[in-house]
Amino acid sequence: MLFLDLLIQGLLQGSIYGLIAVGLTLVYGLLRILHVAHAGLFTLGGYICVIVTNQTSSFLLAVLTSMILVGLAGMIIYRICYQPILDQPPFVPLIASIGLFIAMEELFRIFFGAYGLSFTELPLQEPLALMQINLKQAEWITIASSVGFVAMLAFLANRTKLGLAWKATVTDPEIASSFGVNIIQVRYLNFFIGSSLAAVSGCMMAVLNNLVEPTMGSVPSYKMLAIIVLGGLGNVRGTLIAAVLLGIIESYGTIYLDDLLDRDSIAFVFLIIALMIRPQGLFQRH
Repeated sequence: MLFLDLLIQGLLQGSIYGLIAVGLTLVYGLLRILHVAHAGLFTLGGYICVIVTNQTSSFLLAVLTSMILVGLAGMIIYRICYQPILDQPPFVPLIASIGLFIAMEELFRIFFGAYGLSFTELPLQEPLALMQINLKQAEWITIASSVGFVAMLAFLANRTKLGLAWKATVTDPEIASSFGVNIIQVRYLNFFIGSSLAAVSGCMMAVLNNLVEPTMGSVPSYKMLAIIVLGGLGNVRGTLIAAVLLGIIESYGTIYLDDLLDRDSIAFVFLIIALMIRPQGLFQRH
């Protein structure tokens, strides 16, 4: 049973990583920007979720509110922070994004306090058994959310005009624009969707830990960068596989390597070894 329990916990953690990193991958795939401030949106999503849930007692309303508000925040970040510097070398948006992320952490500390927020009544804690696997409702929803949202993205990318516009914008923005694709609209929508996914992951992390604090996005910020590199920059499928793989490695490592390394060290040893063996990532972007 220990083996199965660790596998499930790995899938659970990988689902969180996947939701965060897939949103970052969408931004990189379209604009070639390493959007570090995405981790700040993850934290913002958690704060909104806790506040709305405590005020309304509705976790579903809190998640929907968080997705909308954080999605809009992502669009504002694109307009103010990235759009004016898209023609600059890649390190310029990266530095701007790192600075924005640090500023967001300080703003969270100022507005919400240094010690974090918790739910007054923690939702989704009832046990639910499926296929002889007994997990809390929050844990099942986290895994289902990751699978569901990634499936939705796959559908959007491969079966809709929006997906065609995304691909055309990535391949050659000028030609796409000449064929009637609204490049600005596509970019705004890309940031909205990616930021909304960060909000969902922030909500689920909040309910799993019953805590949101200003630096909640610090560790995920560098893990998600490593995950998208390992998954193949801009490749959604590879990113998801890398995220789940990292979650499983962490889960087993905390039991079998706990005397040598802590959880985060285990994750990065794995990522370093994997990138040394396959520096182009698990999947090269097509």
